[in-house]
Amino acid sequence: MSIISLIIKREFIAKVRNKSFVVMTFLSPLLFVAIAVFIGYLSSMKAETKRIAIHDETGLFAPDFLKENKKGAEFKYLNLSEIDVKALKDSITKENFNGLIVIPKTKNIKDLESKIEFISNNSPSISFIENTQDIIGNKITKLNLEEAKLDTLAIQKAQSDVNIHLVKASGEESLKGLNEIKIGIGGAFGYLIMMFIIIYGNMVMRSVIEEKTNRIIEIIISSVKPFQLMIGKIVGTSLAGILQFMIWAIIGLGLMFAASAFFGVNVGPTARISPELMQTAQHELAGSAQMYIAELWNLPIASILIGFVIYFIGGYFLYSSFYAAIGAAVDNQTDSQQFLLPILMPLILSVYIGFFTVVNDPHGSVAVIFSMIPLTSPIVMLMRIPFGVPWWQIAISVSLLFATFFLVVWFAAKIYRVGILMYGKKPTWKELYKWLKY
Repeated sequence: MSIISLIIKREFIAKVRNKSFVVMTFLSPLLFVAIAVFIGYLSSMKAETKRIAIHDETGLFAPDFLKENKKGAEFKYLNLSEIDVKALKDSITKENFNGLIVIPKTKNIKDLESKIEFISNNSPSISFIENTQDIIGNKITKLNLEEAKLDTLAIQKAQSDVNIHLVKASGEESLKGLNEIKIGIGGAFGYLIMMFIIIYGNMVMRSVIEEKTNRIIEIIISSVKPFQLMIGKIVGTSLAGILQFMIWAIIGLGLMFAASAFFGVNVGPTARISPELMQTAQHELAGSAQMYIAELWNLPIASILIGFVIYFIGGYFLYSSFYAAIGAAVDNQTDSQQFLLPILMPLILSVYIGFFTVVNDPHGSVAVIFSMIPLTSPIVMLMRIPFGVPWWQIAISVSLLFATFFLVVWFAAKIYRVGILMYGKKPTWKELYKWLKY
């Protein structure tokens, strides 16, 4: 067995036998589910009802606000137009009310567009202000139409409520919100890659720092070359990460099969729902769940999973080379902070590009370019794959990623070779550059 294989085996077994690794492998999916359930529970909780006083000198708008009370919103409107405004302001100060809407009396109804005030101790939410403006604006519009002697009822009947029917080019029914689901799936995989590049990269860096601090590294490199040790650490740790992801993938697919069986959906790449069933199911929650689950199974699941493994390996290898070089250059984790920011910035940039660019234009120039750049492609390309990416783009992206990895390893090995034997001095960027020349 080669020396590199022995190092890989040592690193892999050390990570897999770690108690925290075993616990988190099986506990993490449960934690994700528990957090999702907890967030759903919090979002379902009704907010505390806020009391909003209304001082309407015109007498035109208060009834419209009182109608909002029947909708069970988080705001309760009280018509206190008979009470003096100063007294109501004092009540706001004493926190008897959460806010006060003051509608003055004007000669011209149009003047109200800029005369209405909302008084409160705290700044109101944007949604509350927009809702209040809509109520007042709709009422003023109605009054303007009546003043122009137009039939408001006829105008209301003439208004159209358009609901666009989505159909694929093949003639099959489609659903709204699929793009959001796709970016959610791609974003989840991309985010996992980013988190585990950081987590496992730090594990490589800590391992190097620990061996360097304990002077074990001096004994190790008497038997192996620094380059072999660095590659062994990177590959061994990545294999442990892949094993963990495979376990999570099996658990995730099991949950999808369970959900599919629960909702009675025939899953698989050929799963289809007839147009008649889709038309009927649009009005039923169970039917909607069936359609969305069927659409999820029509996604390129194999491409997503294979792409995830490839980009995880490539991205991890690339960034772990940086982490290993940093670990060799410093004596403790505190000194490593100055070198970590340039490594983390491309990862953060990829997440922002994915969520703000890919979701709107997955095949646009920005998305395509950043899915080719090796430092950002592991995340951006994974976000694009659910939308369908030509194979040649994936081939170019993967080739550039692994070619850059070998180039970075060559540079990182030079830093690693010198750094692992350097003690007691904080390295600078200038010194790292000198090490590259040795």
